[in-house]
Amino acid sequence: MANDKDPLKQLKDLTQLKSQLEEIQKRVEQEVSAGIPQGGSVVGSPLLKGFVAGYVVAKLRSSAILGLLLGTLTGVYAAQNYQVPNIEMTIREYMNSLKKGPK
Repeated sequence: MANDKDPLKQLKDLTQLKSQLEEIQKRVEQEVSAGIPQGGSVVGSPLLKGFVAGYVVAKLRSSAILGLLLGTLTGVYAAQNYQVPNIEMTIREYMNSLKKGPK
């Protein structure tokens, strides 16, 4: 019990606790700067997840742009070389016929 109240012993304990807290703080700051969540791993890091999501979007975007380009070129070719009906007028006529009801 006499050691519990010894100021020198308490000061040493406080100094040791302070150094442990500083070490923990440095590790947390390093993990945060690296993008690793606390208690997580590199696989679960937001940095890696963002990279993978960006890669997937980039792959999808290139195929979407290629599909859009191919569809546009096909539509232009068909409109120039074939007699394509006006879809807008066809849909309007159909909607008007539905509003009027059966004859």
